[in-house]
Amino acid sequence: MPRPLPREYKFRAMARFLIELPHEADGKTCAAFVKLALKSGSHFLTQADWGCKAGVHSGWVIIDADSKEEAQMVLPPSFRTKAKIIALNTFTLSDFDEASGRHA
Repeated sequence: MPRPLPREYKFRAMARFLIELPHEADGKTCAAFVKLALKSGSHFLTQADWGCKAGVHSGWVIIDADSKEEAQMVLPPSFRTKAKIIALNTFTLSDFDEASGRHA
């Protein structure tokens, strides 16, 4: 019978990252930016949600990656310096209770 994996290997999951792609608000630049994103061939950018029609000139996509650097590498090079990459986390009720106790 195979030996079970240590706990730290059993539950290791990839981290989640929110990638935000802000761009200029003027119509010509906005259209060119979104068109370039869609034509880039990046699966992630074709799945992005955009706020342009609401006046928020950014696109967002959530990806799973091992690190912030890996998340950045899924973007075409021309988008990497403009992108904001944010590691996401979740909380449990016990996390909230512990944090509340530290800030009381």
